Amino acid sequence: MSESSNLALPLLQPSQAQKHVTVNEALVRLDGLTHLTLISLSQTTPPALPAEGATYGVPSGAVNAWAGQAGLVAIFANGGWVFVTPQPGWRGWVGDLSAPVVFDGATWVPGALGISPNGSASRVEVAEFDHVLSAGATSLTTEQIPQYAMVLAVTGRITQAITGTLTSWQLGVAGSPDRYGNGLGLDAGSWVIGMSGAPVTYYAQTPVQFTATGGDFAGGTVRLAVHYYIPTVPGM
Repeated sequence: MSESSNLALPLLQPSQAQKHVTVNEALVRLDGLTHLTLISLSQTTPPALPAEGATYGVPSGAVNAWAGQAGLVAIFANGGWVFVTPQPGWRGWVGDLSAPVVFDGATWVPGALGISPNGSASRVEVAEFDHVLSAGATSLTTEQIPQYAMVLAVTGRITQAITGTLTSWQLGVAGSPDRYGNGLGLDAGSWVIGMSGAPVTYYAQTPVQFTATGGDFAGGTVRLAVHYYIPTVPGM
């Protein structure tokens, strides 16, 4: 047996020379996999100047030093990449998603609260984006609430003061313009926490709608966060 069963740590062999090399490689793997933080799961090209200990989830289509390593965890150590096979149930954090993930045996699942034996997941996620208000009585976001998402809340903060002839504004969706807030302020720093009285499921992708009260929008920027639960179907 040359490696440990779970983390594939290299093991010392009887009468082995240069024992420090094997021990140091094992420590590097432990350092990269403990409190696992993956910089990205989608980056296909290894960084040109990675930091020592940088850790990535290698996606399909990866090239150069990651070619042929799809699905593995890549750890940069001593000027090269060390690859480790993740095990079902491993948990980590993905930096470019700002989301926790769980490995289900085939892929990393963001925001998973639970995963069935065949990969059906219960996920809770937060989608955050900045929306620049368009001029007029209403303004729809380009980003959309995902299909089959059960929205628990929509929160927001004004990052650039809202201007125009309006006196306040509403936050919601088409057909329910004040579902997530009404009589909201205009100044930078103002915020809204719009809880769903009963969780609402959206069966098609749906933009969030801003509605001006007492006039029209001229400009302004609002940072929104949509908090939602979404289920996924089991595999074959």
